[in-house]
Amino acid sequence: MNRLPEWVRKKITTNEDFGFTKEIIKKYKLNTVCTSARCPNIYECFSKKYATFMILGNVCTRNCKFCSVEHYGFPADVDMGEPENIAYAVRELGLKYVVITSVTRDDLDDGGAKHFANCIRRIKEINPETKIEPLIPDFKGSYSAIKTVLDARPDVIAHNLETVPSLYSIVRPQANYNVSLSVLEIAKKRNFLTKSGIMVGLGETEQQVIGVMEDLRKIDCDFFVIGQYLKPSRDCLDVKEFVRPEVFDRYRIIGEKMGFKKVFAGVFCRSSYMAELAMENGFQK
Repeated sequence: MNRLPEWVRKKITTNEDFGFTKEIIKKYKLNTVCTSARCPNIYECFSKKYATFMILGNVCTRNCKFCSVEHYGFPADVDMGEPENIAYAVRELGLKYVVITSVTRDDLDDGGAKHFANCIRRIKEINPETKIEPLIPDFKGSYSAIKTVLDARPDVIAHNLETVPSLYSIVRPQANYNVSLSVLEIAKKRNFLTKSGIMVGLGETEQQVIGVMEDLRKIDCDFFVIGQYLKPSRDCLDVKEFVRPEVFDRYRIIGEKMGFKKVFAGVFCRSSYMAELAMENGFQK
């Protein structure tokens, strides 16, 4: 599918804050998922001085077929100054809510968990009022790695299932659906707010999507995000379907009835998209 329907076309506008955000990111030599994953919301978010930081370099050890993050070459050495740099970038951008994600680092003994924890703690030290949401990889299901992140006491733990189970071998060939569920379950058992999301338009059925939502509610996941898959690069999977807005509305209503605290459903909804606004009033346990 090459032709975009009207509801999938996003107007691009920028302001002076767009350039300011780019300068802060450049100043502290940081990576963002906004740029590396070619997010369609980058112009809007940067223009509101909002960015999602991507730690542990910009080369991923996995080759998910939906993602444009670089996976060729050697992953970077862990930058020990990154927690400090992110913390000061958060301060200069005035972020009251920040999402930190990463490339998957299967080459590291702990998958980068300690580095996540260091980033969380340093952000808290310099920005004590800022809420922090780490959007973590699966850490191969390692309890000790997940615990390392949880021990840093973030405000929300996010991990995306990305797609329905039957498409994992195509979309996430190096991941496992049940392992990803277990990551969220471990966090919930430690009494953390949890968040997950998937993309649609990859060939799944509505019933399969509802099945994912049911699986997440079985482990008491709090927040659910569902957005349209948009092919970010030539090497990624093709879009099978452009899901209509009314279908997203239906998913939102179904999810709310299931008991999610909040369901973010729409073409351009992403796990980290304007998260500080999306998560307003979502912290009542």
